[in-house]
Amino acid sequence: MEQYVGGSADNVDKAKIVILPVVFDGTSSWMKGADKGPEALIDASLHLETYDIETDSEVVKEGIFTDEPITGKDATEMVQNVQKRVSELLSQDKKVVLLGGEHSISIGSVLAFKEKFPKMCKLQIDAHADLLDEYKGEKFSHASVMARVKDICPFVQVGIRSCSQGERKDMVDDNVFFAKDIMDDDSWMDKAVDRLDEEVYVTIDLDALDPSIMPATGTPEPGGMGYWQLLKFLKKVSAKKKIIGFDVVELCPREGQEHCNVLSARLIYKLLSYMYYG
Repeated sequence: MEQYVGGSADNVDKAKIVILPVVFDGTSSWMKGADKGPEALIDASLHLETYDIETDSEVVKEGIFTDEPITGKDATEMVQNVQKRVSELLSQDKKVVLLGGEHSISIGSVLAFKEKFPKMCKLQIDAHADLLDEYKGEKFSHASVMARVKDICPFVQVGIRSCSQGERKDMVDDNVFFAKDIMDDDSWMDKAVDRLDEEVYVTIDLDALDPSIMPATGTPEPGGMGYWQLLKFLKKVSAKKKIIGFDVVELCPREGQEHCNVLSARLIYKLLSYMYYG
């Protein structure tokens, strides 16, 4: 794969930031293609301007290296492979960003981050609760990510607008911010940030965004967040908490919807800019 945003570091030793593609789409329940997401996102990143107007910065100068893609013959092996590689990178004090692939890639990453940051919490930005104990017999399903995470660390959920009745009962009311409640005013943002611990791992399922701007996902849901609303929230999180790493998942590239690849790439670059200069 090509280097993310032009590849400012020609090897991992020179980079502060490592982009880790995870090429896996083994448990998706509707439209397939998330395994093509990392390559499409990286390709789109090559066409971004590296200067960020809002932060007056070029985070690419910190050194960004795109690692070899991770995969697995099944979800269990993929989670193990992700955990192993992320742990290696964290031991080198790298800032690790994972590109999905489906949402199950986040499980291995959280396991690795928890070893290095035992007091961490997770911020889930997503359309779906992902709290099923298993889906079609698979405990590492994309629909079961947060059911696995709840045994690892606390978490806050933002943008949720689809869940089962059973999942609803498993939610911690003070830690969930439903899409229906956050669209008309932004006062919820400070409340959500206050619910987070000091060290935060962020997972962004792109279906959190409204399908009018992000149709290229495997399970789109109407009534999602806007681009600038999401950025405003992420900037608040970065300003008040320490973001220790993040993943962006569920880009399902579609011909004629290349703007989604660009949005995804820019979103990652913006969050990195907030983390270093915001």
